Amino acid sequence: MDLGIRGRTAVVAASTGGLGRAVAEALAAEGAAVVVAGRRGDLAEKIAAGLPEAVGVPADLTAPDGPRQLIEAARAAYGDPDILVLNGPGPKPGRALDLDGAGTDLGSAVDSLLLAQQRLVAQVLPGMRERAWGRILAVGSSGVAEPLAGLVLSNAGRAALAAYLKTLAAEVARDGVTVNLLLPGRIATDRVAQLDAARAEREQRPVADVAADSRAAIPAGRYGTPEEFAAAAAFLCSAPASYVTGTALRCDGGLVRSL
Repeated sequence: MDLGIRGRTAVVAASTGGLGRAVAEALAAEGAAVVVAGRRGDLAEKIAAGLPEAVGVPADLTAPDGPRQLIEAARAAYGDPDILVLNGPGPKPGRALDLDGAGTDLGSAVDSLLLAQQRLVAQVLPGMRERAWGRILAVGSSGVAEPLAGLVLSNAGRAALAAYLKTLAAEVARDGVTVNLLLPGRIATDRVAQLDAARAEREQRPVADVAADSRAAIPAGRYGTPEEFAAAAAFLCSAPASYVTGTALRCDGGLVRSL
């Protein structure tokens, strides 16, 4: 399938590792000019150098001016972005019972998982609407569909982002802009390895046993690969996906049992 994004400009947040990097590589393989972004500018530049058409940009999206600076750098390199992939590191694990009474932890999660993403969207949306073409895709979590035990901050912050994006999708659909989420389950990334290690420490069990239990709970019987996730992301960013909007697609090997 021709995804119809050759020559389009794509900004992929937090793309110096994990799912973000895989998505950046998939979009670049389809002919998009990609802006690789991350706090480690040197790593972003190194990754970009290995892609067909890409630049690496240092970006701290939690800084108040970070989203604007990233998009300005993207415009300087390739013009207005056509594709925006929202992504960011997950908050620390934790139980709802253990949240501090002042709401500090929840506030931090909302800052990174909702407010920083909304600021990015605000930078690119006017241009997308004017050109009547745009793709906004958020890398979410299966916790949006089914809250995950021990990840209250991620559950709350990502659910808030999902509600914002669902609302936005209906408002800009007539402008040729699609807004979707892609929800990973257990994908073999450093983040999942960290979560397995944290669970193993809590339960005083070997990490290998914890990972085996996790795989056994997935109907596919294994963790997914970043490349499998990125293939789904590339489709949602494509021209043929023009009638798919306001949707949360799961890439989880059947982990979440509801439809």
